[in-house]
Amino acid sequence: MSAALPTIEYWFDFGSNYSYLSTLRIEQAARHAGVGVQWRPFLLGPVFRELGWNTSPFVLQKEKGDYTWQDMARQCRKYGLPWTRPSRFPRTAVLATRVALAWAEAAWVGGFCRLMMHLNFVEDRDIDSAETVSEVLAAMDLPVADILVRAQSGENRMRLREQTASARALGIFGAPTFFVGSEMFWGNDRLEDALAACAGQAARV
Repeated sequence: MSAALPTIEYWFDFGSNYSYLSTLRIEQAARHAGVGVQWRPFLLGPVFRELGWNTSPFVLQKEKGDYTWQDMARQCRKYGLPWTRPSRFPRTAVLATRVALAWAEAAWVGGFCRLMMHLNFVEDRDIDSAETVSEVLAAMDLPVADILVRAQSGENRMRLREQTASARALGIFGAPTFFVGSEMFWGNDRLEDALAACAGQAARV
């Protein structure tokens, strides 16, 4: 990411189906807009619990859930993305989130996030295991052991708790969420609006 580029903050959760759409689209869309991406992985579970929900509202509300799965199939057709409704939803991915947080500035983080999302929402695989995360890192020809040591450090575990608390403090209630400065945009269908706002803000400076 070039320091000269205006940047958008991308807050996402690996278990979020709409984050799947945005994760697969954001880097290409951002390049087209001339915008950089700051990856902000966090855990939706604690946010939901603070809102009084013990799981995703797509599970708690049958009608909303039924609509969501129809919409996901439709949106994936729209974007030309593969899609399999996961047999377990939402899936947790604590280790993957720790990796993405610890290495959020690395050039490979976007590719890692896309592969993890693919396993969840295309291959319908468990993504909350060291074996799965290691498999993805190895496939990317990355130093697995070094990455996992840093991701699992006490310091990074605390960072993830703080990151998730920050999400709540910012008023985040779902994922994906994008920030351009203090302006919040929620939902995959607001990605282009957020990128346009970011590029426009930079042009006015």
